[in-house]
Amino acid sequence: MERQFLAVPAMAGTPLAGVVGAMLGAHAQILSAAEMSVGVRADGVTRADVRTALWEDRSLVKTFGPRGTLHLLPTAELPVWTAALTAIPTGPSVFAPAVRLTAAQADEVVAAIGDALDGARLTVDELSEEVVRRTGPWAGDLVMPAFQGMWPRWRQVMHRAGQRGALCLGPNRGRKATYTRPPHFTPLDTDETAARAQGIARLVHRYLTAYGPATPAHFAKWAAAPRGWAGELFASLAASGKIEEVDFLGGPAWVVAGDTEFPQEPVRGVRLLPYFDAYGIAVQPREVLFPGAAYRRALARGQAGNHPVLLVDGVVAGVWHQKRQGRRTTVTVEPLGRLTAAAERELAERVERIGEVLEATPELVVGTVTAGPHA
Repeated sequence: MERQFLAVPAMAGTPLAGVVGAMLGAHAQILSAAEMSVGVRADGVTRADVRTALWEDRSLVKTFGPRGTLHLLPTAELPVWTAALTAIPTGPSVFAPAVRLTAAQADEVVAAIGDALDGARLTVDELSEEVVRRTGPWAGDLVMPAFQGMWPRWRQVMHRAGQRGALCLGPNRGRKATYTRPPHFTPLDTDETAARAQGIARLVHRYLTAYGPATPAHFAKWAAAPRGWAGELFASLAASGKIEEVDFLGGPAWVVAGDTEFPQEPVRGVRLLPYFDAYGIAVQPREVLFPGAAYRRALARGQAGNHPVLLVDGVVAGVWHQKRQGRRTTVTVEPLGRLTAAAERELAERVERIGEVLEATPELVVGTVTAGPHA
C-alpha cells in the first residue's frame, strides 16, 4: 500500500506516469475506473487530469497490457512493457485451425497495423480496411465469432499489436473508439531476444517491488503466463542473484534481492477502490486479502475486480457502487461488518474524494449494494 500511494497519496504535482508506474498499470477496460484508480492515489487529481495525460501530454497511453487487457501505462515505460509482454508465452490458439493466423501472417498484420496508424486516428472499421489493403483479403475474412456476428481474421492479434507498440487507443470519435500509434520509442536492445530477456527481468523486478513477497504462481496469474514457465523464470533470476527467497505465511516466496525491510504495522484506515483496481487484482494470496465473508461477497467465482471494494486496514471489508445522475453521484457502501465511528467518518471523507475525482457532488448511502458483478 505504501509503494503504490494507498497509504499516503502522491503529493499534488506528482507526474501521473509515476503513480501509474507504481501500480504496474491501471486497468482501463472501463476508463472511468482507471481514472478513479489514479485519482485515489494522487492528491487533487481528477478525471480531467488523467485524460490530459492520455490525450494531450501523452505521458500515459491506453493500450493492451498484462493479460491482454486494456491498461493505462506510462509512455516512457513502453520499451520495458513491449519487450516483457512479448516474452510471455501465449499458449495454444483458442481458435479453430481454419481461423488462425500463421506466425508469418500475424507478423504481417502487426506491421500493417503500425503502418496504418502512424500519424492517424482510425476507428476499428477504418483500421480493418487499411489492414486488408496492406496484407490481403485473407485478413478480412469474417471468421472470428464475436458478440453478435463475426469479426475479420486479423483482429485475433489486435492485442498483440498493442503489446508490441504498434497500436494504442486514441480519444473517442463521438461514440466510437479510435486507434493510433503510441509515440515512437527505442527498444531495450537491437536484438529482439536480448530485449525480451531484459524486459521480462525488469518486469519481475517491478512486480516484486510492488507486490512481493510473491510466488511464481502469483506472477503467472497476474501475467496470464504458464506456471511452469514462471517457475523457470524465477529460478533463473534467483540463480543470478536478482531475486531472493523469503519465508511468507509459512512457505517460500520471493522478493527483489535485498528488499527485505517490511513495515512493522499494517496501514490503518478506510479506502475505496474501483473496479479492477491493481491492488485488488495483484495482491496475493487472495484469501488473505479477501478474508471470510469478503471472499464470497467481493469475488466472482474467485475472480477479483468485478466489484469495487471497501478496504479496512488493508483488507477487503465490503463492496460499493456509484451511480451518477448529472452532476451528482450516489455512492452506496455495503460493509461486511460493523464500522467504528472513526471508520465511518473516514468513509465519508473517502466518498468526498470519489466525488472530486469524478467531478461530481457525492452522496453516501450505507446499505446493500444491489448491482451485480461488473455492473
